[in-house]
Amino acid sequence: MKKSQNLYDGLTDSDKLELLQTLYIDQKHSFADIASMHGTYANKIRRDAKRLKLSIRDKSEAQKNALSTGKHEHPTKGKKRNDVVKQKIGKSVMDSWDNLTETELEQRKQKAKLAWEKLDEDTKINMQQSAMKAVRESSKTGSKLEKFIHKKLLSLGYQVQFHKEQSLVNTKLQIDIFLPTINTAIEVDGPSHFEPVWGEKSLERNVGYDQKKEGLITGRGWHLIRIKQLKDYSPSRASLVVEKLIPILDKCSNEKTPQKIIIED
Repeated sequence: MKKSQNLYDGLTDSDKLELLQTLYIDQKHSFADIASMHGTYANKIRRDAKRLKLSIRDKSEAQKNALSTGKHEHPTKGKKRNDVVKQKIGKSVMDSWDNLTETELEQRKQKAKLAWEKLDEDTKINMQQSAMKAVRESSKTGSKLEKFIHKKLLSLGYQVQFHKEQSLVNTKLQIDIFLPTINTAIEVDGPSHFEPVWGEKSLERNVGYDQKKEGLITGRGWHLIRIKQLKDYSPSRASLVVEKLIPILDKCSNEKTPQKIIIED
C-alpha cells in the first residue's frame, strides 16, 4: 500500500488531472473508489480534484450515481407505506419547501431552469405535448385535486355531482363539483386559470369562461367556492385543502345569501 501511495504522490498535476478526469468524471467512480485503487485516502483525492478545478459532485449527485451504478441500494425500494406514513412524509416535504428563504427558493428555480435549458429540443417538445395532453384529459375527467375532493366529500356523506353534463342550462360549461343539497358549486382552478401557462390568448379565454360561469352560478343564488391551486398536486396538500373546505361548506349550508369564497392551495 505504501508503494502504491508513493506512486500516486509521485504523479505530476497533469497526470493526476488525466487520472481524475478518466476515473471520476468519465467513469463516475467515487473519491473513495479511486483512493482504494491507488492506496491513498479519499480526502487527498478530493483535495486534488478541487485544486485542479474539477467539478465536484454534490451529495445528491453522488447518491444518484451510487444508486445508478448499483453500489448502493435504494433505501425505500421494495418497501410499502400506508397512507398515514405517506401523508406524514408529504407534510414534511411541504414544510421543508414552505420554510425555504426567498434566496433558497430562487436558487432552486434557477437550477430547474438550467436543467430545462440543457434538455434537447425533442425532449422539450415531447414533455410539452404530454403536459398539454394531461390538461386536456383533466378538463374531461377532472384533475387529481378535483377527484380527491370528490372522493373525500362522498366519504363524509355529502351528495356530490361531479362534472355533470349541462349543469348550466344552455351552455357547454360545467361545474367541477356541485353539492345540490346546499346549493354550492366548487371550482378548482389550476395555474392556467390565472397565469399564461399556454400563452396570453389561452389565459384570456380561460378568464372569460370563468367569469361567465361565475355569473351563471351566482345568478342562480348558489354559493361559489373557488379553490386556487397554486402548487403541484400531492395527497398531503389535497388533505389540507379539504380541511379548509369542510368548515366553509358548513357555513354555506346555514347561509341563504350566496357566498363567494376563495381557498388558496
